[in-house]
Amino acid sequence: MTEPSISLDELRIQIDKIDSQMVELLAQRAKITAQVGQYKSRVGLPIYVPEREAELISKRREQAEAQGVSPTLVEDLLRRIMRESYHTQNVNYLCTNPEIKKIVVVGGAGALGRIFVDMFTRSGYSVTVLEKADWQNSDAIFEDAGLVLVAVPIQMTEEIISRLQNLPKDCLLVDITSTKQKPLNAMLNAHSGPVLGLHPMFGPDVPSLVKQVVVVCHGRDETKYQWLLQQMTIWGAILQHSDAKDHDDAMVFIQVMRHFCSFVFGAHLASENPDLKQLVSLSSPIYRLELAMVGRLFAQDPALYADIIFDNKDSVRLLSKFAQQFAQALTLVEANDKREFIKQFLQIGAWFGDYSKQSLIDSKKLLLKADDDRTWSE
Repeated sequence: MTEPSISLDELRIQIDKIDSQMVELLAQRAKITAQVGQYKSRVGLPIYVPEREAELISKRREQAEAQGVSPTLVEDLLRRIMRESYHTQNVNYLCTNPEIKKIVVVGGAGALGRIFVDMFTRSGYSVTVLEKADWQNSDAIFEDAGLVLVAVPIQMTEEIISRLQNLPKDCLLVDITSTKQKPLNAMLNAHSGPVLGLHPMFGPDVPSLVKQVVVVCHGRDETKYQWLLQQMTIWGAILQHSDAKDHDDAMVFIQVMRHFCSFVFGAHLASENPDLKQLVSLSSPIYRLELAMVGRLFAQDPALYADIIFDNKDSVRLLSKFAQQFAQALTLVEANDKREFIKQFLQIGAWFGDYSKQSLIDSKKLLLKADDDRTWSE
């Protein structure tokens, strides 16, 4: 006699019970990672340790494979859980240079400046913000400053730096502008002490500096700002060292072209005025991601992106060449020359090489998440 099969309701009860246990386990894990963060704060260990993360994921993938569970699923879950745990660990940080009496952040009330004010404060430094109305008291504010960080809009940076000629001799002068050659030269001319150029490659909406890239352009007296580089590493930032000119050359492709293309795409959509919700609802994940990147631009400060595009000396030259490339590609479509299009497609693919294959793999993970998060059109 065959036993009656389990009903769907009973199976769902079992799933609900397991899901509840998963939530309880996540709560337990969060408590432990918070303790890990406290320990790291005491001894000065960085929040993000890539080797430890890679080892953990590798072991759990092997375990998943042995138990017949998708290793990709387990890795996706772990990465999401670890990202959350990084945020629970970043309450306080070890101060790498307690001898610093004061840090002054010029423009510290701005979007990006506030992030550094917060991070320095959580690291135990005494932080003072200097804004436009405070310049009449600037001499007193800069007195005893061990670090002055310039966090003002690009078009104001050099003029603000030119005012900083009476800083304490050993004070470290730093800027966080998205261009580096001109600000770095301006700081070297204005101040005889240690100088450092930084470019945080993130926006003001990041929850922490874990895995965020900060470009480092060395200025003067490198040994005197190692403490700051160490401090950012403890915060979880990934430091990428670059020559100032090489940095600015790269930013034309990384920032100027991307932002300008998004601007033009957005402008064309606005002028054609299609039903935006319909575009989203009919799009596959990859097109929704592309559309989201365009839409994201127009939710932010237009002055910031105007500065990035207009203030790079190579913008006009490169964007003009891009316009020519676009026009040449359009002629292929106008002439219905598919053969030449395919020929060029393959040539370009050869230039990208293995990066194309890796991009295909990496993008699949993003697309799966984009599909999971699909809500706006529903």
